[in-house]
Amino acid sequence: MNPPISPDSGHPLAMLLDLLANGPLWWGLAACGVAQLSKLLIELAVDRRWNPRVLVETGGMPSSHSALLTGTSACLGWQIGFQDPLFALAAVVCFVVLYDAAGVRRAAGLTAERVNALPAGLWPAAVVEPRPLKENLGHTRLEVLVGALLGPAVALPGLVLVGSPLLLAQHLGLLLPPA
Repeated sequence: MNPPISPDSGHPLAMLLDLLANGPLWWGLAACGVAQLSKLLIELAVDRRWNPRVLVETGGMPSSHSALLTGTSACLGWQIGFQDPLFALAAVVCFVVLYDAAGVRRAAGLTAERVNALPAGLWPAAVVEPRPLKENLGHTRLEVLVGALLGPAVALPGLVLVGSPLLLAQHLGLLLPPA
């Protein structure tokens, strides 16, 4: 006879169900996805070109890292309380990532831009054709701000109105509710 599957059983199915029940994770990822998808639409509207590569590239408007972290943190605060130390940790991680996106990563991109502008004759002869460095690494403050606002705008309504993917699957009849 098989032992029952419970949240504490360590059974892979129980762990998968726990993961699917994690609304803050999934809605944070959804906010990140919306930010990445909006980059494609912005590219289409502004530059009038279809460039699906922006879906997997860093940088650009809006910051998907910012949307991911602020969306996840807002959901975490909503679910466990904004006074909880875990929310404080999530908020601090947000601030570090947002600061780095507009500061350190942006500076690295600007440095790469300058290095790429140097004449090829400056490089040693052993380097036949140096590949250009990636320049679009970070974000402007506006891109970070828009991503930071987009995250909770996507994630909180999703968490409140839909819940987790597990709840959605149960509601749609794809999974049986817990006994």
